[in-house]
Amino acid sequence: MLFPKRLKFRKVKKGKLKGLETRVNNPIIGVYGIKSLESARITSQQLESVRKLMSRKMNKSGFIRLKIFPFIPVTSKPAEVRMGKGKGSLKYWCFPVTAGRLLIEFQGVSLSLAVEINRLVKSKLPVNTKLVKFL
Repeated sequence: MLFPKRLKFRKVKKGKLKGLETRVNNPIIGVYGIKSLESARITSQQLESVRKLMSRKMNKSGFIRLKIFPFIPVTSKPAEVRMGKGKGSLKYWCFPVTAGRLLIEFQGVSLSLAVEINRLVKSKLPVNTKLVKFL
C-alpha cells in the first residue's frame, strides 16, 4: 500500500472536491492515459489494486506511471460510539481527484489492450474514467 513516510500533522481536515483540473492533464512519458471524468477520493487500496491489475494484464511488458499518490489521512470513529471525545483514529489514506485529472499513464501495449485495461480500471475505481491517446 502507498502512504507517506512522515507528515507534519497526523489528522487533517476533509477539504472540498469541486472544479476541474487544469494542471495535471497532459502526459510526460506515456502514450496512453486514464483520465477521470468525476471528482472523488481514491484510496491507497484502490490504487494498489489498479496497479496490480494493469501489471498483470500487460504481462510486465509495458511501462506504468501513477500520477497520483495518497497523502491525506482519513479518520473515523468506531461503530456505536457516542459523540464527542475528539477525532477518530486513522482509517486509510486517500488522494482527492477532481474531474479532468490524468490518473495513470502507460505505454508498450496495443490500442485494443489499452481499451481493455481502461474497462477493467473503470470497474476498480470510484470515478468514471476515459482512455486518452497522445502522440
